[in-house]
Amino acid sequence: QVQVVESGGGLVQAGGSLRLSCTASGLTFDDYPMAWFRRAPGKEREWVSCITRYSLTGYADSLKGRFTISRDNAKKTLYLQMDGLRPEDTAMYYCAAGSVRTDGCSASSAGYKFWGQGTQVTVSS
Repeated sequence: QVQVVESGGGLVQAGGSLRLSCTASGLTFDDYPMAWFRRAPGKEREWVSCITRYSLTGYADSLKGRFTISRDNAKKTLYLQMDGLRPEDTAMYYCAAGSVRTDGCSASSAGYKFWGQGTQVTVSS
């Protein structure tokens, strides 16, 4: 049984930083692409970033330069380093794991089969 669990969310002031973590068990972690999505209050879920099994990365254009995704395959852990946080980054952040051994990673939620429950990030102004 695959389990995906996020952690690291919290309340931070604008301009601050947080690092989110996501552990995935029950699958061969290093074989699959991983991603972060977020859903702000009253908005649709949106893609934040993804990372291939070869650690190639992709980012939403609006987040480039502030967020950094990485993975530690030995620890079966995905990270999202978030710097220069803004109030508009306030959202529930979700980790997602793929189930197909592709070379790339997708910006679509359809590209991921396993999801965590989310971790809340709140940025105060």
